[in-house]
Amino acid sequence: MDAKNQHSAISTAGLLIALGIIYGDIGTSPLYVMKAIVSGQIDPLLVYGGISCVIWTLTLQTTVKYVLLTLNADNNGEGGIFSLYALVRRRGAWLSAVAIIGGAALLADGVITPPISVSSAIEGLEAIYPDIPTVPIVIGIIAALFLLQSFGTQIVGKAFGPIMFVWFAMLGILGVNGILHHPEILKAFNPYYAYNLLVNYPGGFWLLGAVFLCTTGAEALYSDLGHCGKGNIRISWIFVKSCLVINYLGQGGWLMSQQGQQLNGRNPFYELMPEWFLLIGICIATLAAVIASQALITGSFTLVAEAIRLNMWPKVKLNYPTDVKGQLFVPSMNRLLLLGCIGVVLYFRRSENMEAAYGLAITLTMLMTTILLSVWLRSKKVPLAVIGLFVLVYGTIEGSFLVANLIKFPHGGWVSLLIGGILVGVMYVWLRAYYIKRRLTEFVKIEPYIEALKELSADESVSKYATHLVFLTSAERSSEIEAKIIYSIFQKRPKRADIYWFVHVDTTDQPYTMEYKVTELAPDDAFRITFRLGFRVEQKINLYFRKVIEELVRNKEVDITSRYESLSKQQVTGDFRFVVMEKYLSVENDFPTMEKLVMQSYFYIKQFIASEDKYFGLDTSSVKVEKVPLVISPVREVALQRIN
Repeated sequence: MDAKNQHSAISTAGLLIALGIIYGDIGTSPLYVMKAIVSGQIDPLLVYGGISCVIWTLTLQTTVKYVLLTLNADNNGEGGIFSLYALVRRRGAWLSAVAIIGGAALLADGVITPPISVSSAIEGLEAIYPDIPTVPIVIGIIAALFLLQSFGTQIVGKAFGPIMFVWFAMLGILGVNGILHHPEILKAFNPYYAYNLLVNYPGGFWLLGAVFLCTTGAEALYSDLGHCGKGNIRISWIFVKSCLVINYLGQGGWLMSQQGQQLNGRNPFYELMPEWFLLIGICIATLAAVIASQALITGSFTLVAEAIRLNMWPKVKLNYPTDVKGQLFVPSMNRLLLLGCIGVVLYFRRSENMEAAYGLAITLTMLMTTILLSVWLRSKKVPLAVIGLFVLVYGTIEGSFLVANLIKFPHGGWVSLLIGGILVGVMYVWLRAYYIKRRLTEFVKIEPYIEALKELSADESVSKYATHLVFLTSAERSSEIEAKIIYSIFQKRPKRADIYWFVHVDTTDQPYTMEYKVTELAPDDAFRITFRLGFRVEQKINLYFRKVIEELVRNKEVDITSRYESLSKQQVTGDFRFVVMEKYLSVENDFPTMEKLVMQSYFYIKQFIASEDKYFGLDTSSVKVEKVPLVISPVREVALQRIN
């Protein structure tokens, strides 16, 4: 079975994993969507129209756009906005701005997902214990969830599928019960009711901001493509969508039984439950909310790791707590998300207040995905008329959702946009600084220095710096090297070594590439190793380098035995020492204002993160970090006057 067919293969285990990983966010939306749409008096036009809007949003936005269309844009089996960007980024530099906005908005709205899901679940307890303080409970659950991240979710993850199966089955059963109270609610399948609400109900168009909450998890569905495969997602979505629609119809049935009354803070979701089942239902809802939060957190970690390898985020420390493929833990992001979620809970306090802020940023992500997807369709030679229709339909739908969500801005939407704006700023600075540094790094041909390297290696009048000296180089051509590395070896302090190694890491547009190439620059004296690693591969350079050396020794391509006479007799392996060149902003600069601001911001942020040797997995090795000045444009004239 080839990789593509394997990726699309359907299995019972795959379907269960899909339920546990992918549908947390979209699956918990019945907790708060109808409560957000029908906040005051229960009006038939509002109930029928609201449910009709939800059904057709789930159909057009989630089913057609994401499940049927977007899942086809997989990058060797991986999905998500950065995977899609990696597929099309060579078709225009402007696409990086689209990816940055989409990725930042996804992370920003993610800060509200755990609080709104957990709060909506816990607030159900108020039906049993009216005076219960929900805020401390919500903060306690969220804090425990984030503290568990460093241990990995391998064991907990195995239970996610069955729990979410129980959750969706419960949604369906409760929904059927509600429909039986008012079977006429099935008329909501008719899109006329959605049209009637938007056109004839006072302020009906602005209700799209509340309707949109039913599909916020669609982007996460695409991001988790690599965990389950499109076949399992498409089949499991039939079950998930059916349960969601039945539950929304059931809530509509209950609402119609209360026609003309005020909702008064009651949640239609919990009103569907018999009194004896309420506590059990709240427990299941809380578990589902925790799973939704967990999926969001791990998705954020993956998003940050991809952004790092696409040069859009600082090289922060990444941990891999288990052996599960793709599972990682980003300590810095974990802390930021925890503080953000606690801040949201303390600021908004109630789930209905969070609804006012939720969804605004994610509409931007969906619009950015639409743009990237249209470029991908063009690369696949899809007729322009079809692409134009796609852009027109989804530009109109998502544009309408964005405009409707703008009403949320003064009520808390500004929170997610502020967070998103800060994240966009960091990503822009990091990507722009990467290109500025690359433009200003001076490369020289390595060939003229090979003889000098051999002579230095044999010069016993110079004390030996290391048996094996390893430099990390950004030179993409194997025939070139940074001038700063040559300066470091020969002038800064002559670094004599038996063998010089130059290691380059190339991040590919494919997610899981793991290749390397060895170039012999001088037999037994200088080698270059180029690693080609996918944008989802952990960059444990220390480990990979050691494996390459072992392979070279087995093939008798290199002798790593110490060349000290006494140690050579004992067949002792020589020591390895890594040198990492860390740039700093030179005071000798005279450059454009924009570049000055970018580089000053870059170096300001850089002082708060760990050095690159930790990111590359060199923290267990002997590492020398050398500071080298980054001179953007030397000051041309210095007004110095000699006096006697």
